[in-house]
Amino acid sequence: MGKMRAVQVAQAGGALELVEREMPEPTQGEVRVRVEACGVCHSDSLTVEGQWPGLSFPRIPGHEIAGIIDAVGTGVVGWSAGQRVGVGWFGGHCGRCEPCRRGWLIDCRNLRIPGISYDGGYADAMVAPADALAAMPDQLSAVDAAPLLCAGVTTFNALRHSGAMPGDVVAVLGIGGLGHLGVQFANKLGFCTVAIARGSDKEALSRNLGAHHFIDSATEDVAARLNRLGGARAVLATVTSAKAMTPVIEGLAVRGRLIVVGVDAEPIEVSPLQLIGASRSVVGHAAGASIDSQDTLGFSALSGVRPMIETMPLSRAPEAYARMMRAEARFRMVLTMAEQH
Repeated sequence: MGKMRAVQVAQAGGALELVEREMPEPTQGEVRVRVEACGVCHSDSLTVEGQWPGLSFPRIPGHEIAGIIDAVGTGVVGWSAGQRVGVGWFGGHCGRCEPCRRGWLIDCRNLRIPGISYDGGYADAMVAPADALAAMPDQLSAVDAAPLLCAGVTTFNALRHSGAMPGDVVAVLGIGGLGHLGVQFANKLGFCTVAIARGSDKEALSRNLGAHHFIDSATEDVAARLNRLGGARAVLATVTSAKAMTPVIEGLAVRGRLIVVGVDAEPIEVSPLQLIGASRSVVGHAAGASIDSQDTLGFSALSGVRPMIETMPLSRAPEAYARMMRAEARFRMVLTMAEQH
């Protein structure tokens, strides 16, 4: 079977450690992916800190996986060895729960997640169910594709289902790992794109990424500024602060939507009057199923959307993870399995 390098967590709160593991073999309905690149996402902390219920250790984290199929299990249709694929947060659905039966695969009550439900991409290879695979276009490099499989699909899929039409005002709240992609997607989807961030240091970058307007939430009244633009048809909230989401609600247009993708345990403050008075809504949006990831990769290849990344070899995974957790990366850390660095 052979050996492979992997970076695993031995127990909750444990260190990321480089180990040698047996090369995994795909079983019924699975493929093995030879990993070329794996993004380092904040959600990887759920594995490292052991915060996901029922997590078993040791576990290899990583759910922004780009690579090549190198072995195919029995019963797999439509995928073959040598194909370039990605695997994201969506790591397989049960097909039996009510959301699955309605076709809402990302809302599967038994959703499987790489790096949580089974070993993920911080390794030379990983095994995934075939329903988790997204085809990867030749125009995208593996390192560029990796973050698109979580941060990318989360923002692109939310924006394309936002109800906004070309020419509508769409704001992206928070210009970080998700937001820097959200701004690019909003521009390429034809929206009048507004970037909202704390501090003017993000303005030049936001405009380079495609923002038509920039609002510094530290010095400006965000809602008043949005209303001067006609009100936002949609605001994509990528910040991890619920408190930062509250001020944008008054800046939503009639029937405008605040689409929440940034995770915070705190409540968002919104009054019934703010909602009823202009038929506004606040909605949560889960990333998307594997076909949505595939659409994200295809649209990015087509339109030139790319993540801003820093790469490190797999052996430096603890360092890459620490940089991501300290928010020092601009904007996504990506581990590469080729060691020539």
